[in-house]
Amino acid sequence: MEATTYQEVQGLSRMTVGELRDKYLEVFGEETRSYHKEFLRKRIAWRIQALAEGDLSERARRRAEELANDADLRTRSPRDPVASGSAEIKARTATSRISPSHDPRLPLPGTLLAREFRGRDIVVKVLDNGFEFDGRRYKSLSAIAQEVTGSKWNGFLFFGIADAAAKGGSRKPERRNE
Repeated sequence: MEATTYQEVQGLSRMTVGELRDKYLEVFGEETRSYHKEFLRKRIAWRIQALAEGDLSERARRRAEELANDADLRTRSPRDPVASGSAEIKARTATSRISPSHDPRLPLPGTLLAREFRGRDIVVKVLDNGFEFDGRRYKSLSAIAQEVTGSKWNGFLFFGIADAAAKGGSRKPERRNE
């Protein structure tokens, strides 16, 4: 998603229901009967993205309809093949790990990192080997943080990535005296 599209979608969360209803009329060309803020926000965000980046092709739509019509509905959940001890499944199971080629603290390339700083939306795109901000490439998040703030910052802290990594990382469980 482009940064301008992202900022437009982010702006939807600051709108009132009345403003969202007007925006709905603008992007869909028809009025909505809904007054549900989250529903309107999500529908408008989808439409803005579809208009900016293109919708599904007619072929993809037909295929999706075919798959939906042919889908078998399960009445029972499938049995767990691993629990049954099937030798064939155990033989096909890979047990080695694949090491990531990029910093594990960073999200995947293509992800947009966003932060508001002094009333300005800062949107950074993660690339395979660096970052893109305001049409320029940077080697580190810290360089972007320094560019934006004018002072030295840890890029992970500035964009809140350090907190997310700590929460999802290997943290020792708390001990309780019972």
